Amino acid sequence: MKRWGNMARVFTKLGKQITIAVLEGGADPDTNPRLRMVIQTSKKENMPKENVERAIKKAISRDESAYKEVVYEGYGPNGIAIVVETATDNPTRTVANIRSYFNRNGGSLGITGSLQFLFDHKCIFRINPKAGVSLEDLELDLIDFGVDELVEDEEGILLYGDFQFYFSIQKYLEENGFELLSAEFERIPNDMKELNDEQKAQVMKLIDKIEDDEDVQNVFHNMVE
Repeated sequence: MKRWGNMARVFTKLGKQITIAVLEGGADPDTNPRLRMVIQTSKKENMPKENVERAIKKAISRDESAYKEVVYEGYGPNGIAIVVETATDNPTRTVANIRSYFNRNGGSLGITGSLQFLFDHKCIFRINPKAGVSLEDLELDLIDFGVDELVEDEEGILLYGDFQFYFSIQKYLEENGFELLSAEFERIPNDMKELNDEQKAQVMKLIDKIEDDEDVQNVFHNMVE
């Protein structure tokens, strides 16, 4: 049952991302790169095709109130910085919920932007290697499009770039025939904090509570796990 609950939560998040992508850039994946990548992520997560189509239709017909992406920032127990990304049709409800989670679990919600200096907002692509293209050559080409790090492992090649270069990197990869395995945004902490087991449990209690909220898309923190 827990597995099915997690799957339902992932599908709900992806459905909201699809709706937002359609509202921003239209319902045609060929001309909407953000929608194209969310659909690809949906396939990776085994989200049924009819769920994807339903989310697109809702956005087109405006059956569903327009979702807004809102970011909340605050400190959890033991001074851990936490950034919460949400997609909501009712920001008043969402901020009240997020604030209550912080307050009831030894934390405090801060002002938006107050923790920006602690996290690097990155886009991360995973691609398959391409025959005849070395990692060095690929790196030289992609530097001009905003990639600042490449890492190769057994599952492919990871590309890291600043959030603002997401579409230019995606366009390069698609136009040059690379197989895109995944694409996502992350907030990578540049100042990590070590805690003992008891302190970690306190922080995780808050994070679990936040993640259970249906408006929450992602939670990032600077605790060493």
